[in-house]
Amino acid sequence: MNPSRGLPHLLLRLQAMTWLVLGRREQARSVFDSMLQRWPADAYALASRAHLHAQCGHPHLALADARALVQHHPAANAAHWFNLAYLLEAEGQLSEAEAAFREAVGQDPALDRAWYGLGLVLIRLGRYDDAVAALKRNTELQPMSPYGWYQLARVHMDRHDPEATRKIIRHLHGFEPKVAAQLERETGLAP
Repeated sequence: MNPSRGLPHLLLRLQAMTWLVLGRREQARSVFDSMLQRWPADAYALASRAHLHAQCGHPHLALADARALVQHHPAANAAHWFNLAYLLEAEGQLSEAEAAFREAVGQDPALDRAWYGLGLVLIRLGRYDDAVAALKRNTELQPMSPYGWYQLARVHMDRHDPEATRKIIRHLHGFEPKVAAQLERETGLAP
């Protein structure tokens, strides 16, 4: 909490959280609106309202708040950049999403989900070599998560490298046999 905002800020946060717990999203949004009228660059209110807009199916409003958040607090939190990148990717704004994911991993090189998101964006952009680098970093950070491995295998297939794909399938058999079997079916490759 920002000490200069003190008790009024804390009370509004508690009020918004209470509305959210009660499932009253519109009332919570109204509290966030009030907070932003009083403190236009408040990181908590911007992040919370962006999340709420995304949950309610209002991606353009969520993007506006996420952009404002990183504009006002560019170095405050890698997760803010990740959230912006995620929203941008979902809206098909891939170049901007790539830049936001890169900012997120620049601020926190251990943010595995940002490396994964970056890899997915690079795949969609057809930049497979760059995608391999991002997905390898994701699998280094999350070696037991099948998602990065699965996407990495798919990229190797798109790059016409079946041996690299087979190697990943063999690796996945050790801890995620269902994902390995799915890759075998999709690629026609046996380990």
